[in-house]
Amino acid sequence: MTTVIVATGNPGKLHEMQAYLKTLSWELALKPPEIEVDETGQTFLENARLKASQVAIATQRWAIADDSGLMVDALDGAPGIYSARYGSSDADRIERLLRELGDSENRQAQFVCALAVARPSGAIALETEGICLGKILKAPRGSGGFGYDPIFYVPAQGKTFAEMGRAEKEKYSHRGVAFEQIMPALKQLEI
Repeated sequence: MTTVIVATGNPGKLHEMQAYLKTLSWELALKPPEIEVDETGQTFLENARLKASQVAIATQRWAIADDSGLMVDALDGAPGIYSARYGSSDADRIERLLRELGDSENRQAQFVCALAVARPSGAIALETEGICLGKILKAPRGSGGFGYDPIFYVPAQGKTFAEMGRAEKEKYSHRGVAFEQIMPALKQLEI
């Protein structure tokens, strides 16, 4: 079984990736805590590439990374790559987003997830970007999920991410779309 380093220190993200990659004969491991990667990219894909490449070089192993966030049309794509830093807590981030959006009629938004896989040399072997289209509600709904999930409404499902069960969210989310797109190529990858 091949060990692939997940370019994160977050055990929750590791478990989430394990669920998506369960059909592969990979053993996933967290990046060593001493490896820090500055996310200096201007897009989700640039940040995913940076993380995968730098972790692969530092560990001399294959690495996989993701970068994701919420883009709101009426806010010119904000919070975008700064989604996690848009406030000090989930509640604070939601409050700020709703305040900045105000009574705008344009509530269109999308969650984006970029994935990158790097060879031990740091060269990017595969990459993709998954998108889930939705709308921002005026008030939170649902008790599941995290982050912006209670205000991100998916019209195709008639629910917010916070109202979806785990399996449903995994299937329709930006991360689910990204993994569905990249899985055929991952299965062909000679690791």
